[in-house]
Amino acid sequence: MADIEITVEGLDEFLDKLRRAAHGGFEAQVALWLESMGEDFLDIVQDEIIGTETVEYRLLLSSFNRGHQENYWEVSNGGLTLGVGTNVNYAAYVNDGHWTTREGVRKRWVPGYFITGPRGEEKFVYDPNADTGMVLYRKWVEGTHYWELAAGIFKEHFGRNLERRLQQWIDDYF
Repeated sequence: MADIEITVEGLDEFLDKLRRAAHGGFEAQVALWLESMGEDFLDIVQDEIIGTETVEYRLLLSSFNRGHQENYWEVSNGGLTLGVGTNVNYAAYVNDGHWTTREGVRKRWVPGYFITGPRGEEKFVYDPNADTGMVLYRKWVEGTHYWELAAGIFKEHFGRNLERRLQQWIDDYF
């Protein structure tokens, strides 16, 4: 039997491109893109907090900035896994809804004062040292669901962006 020799034109060039992609070039590009997507998600969350007219909690809004002391930003698996969010303890209450008092407590005193907002609306400012305040009676406060709204928008954005980036990576590496 005779050996059969097959020559695939461009195979060496293709294998060189695969090696280059496999030795950090592609992985580094994916890690950078993923961080960019994380920052985009934080922007969308902030937009939803503002858009849903969530009670203005500066700390909550600011905590969705990368680098803020209350921001949650975790990169692992060589940069290929990214977790983003907030460490603000009341974020879930604002998103999901909450009772104004603990179970079994009919009313509670909250120290603070009222100010007039830029549109003439009354805003309450919590101040633990204030002599004035307000009484809260037990009731359910519906959440604004800013997180779920942002996640829905981001899923669409992420899918479109991923398609574009994959095509760009294919074009760049192959």
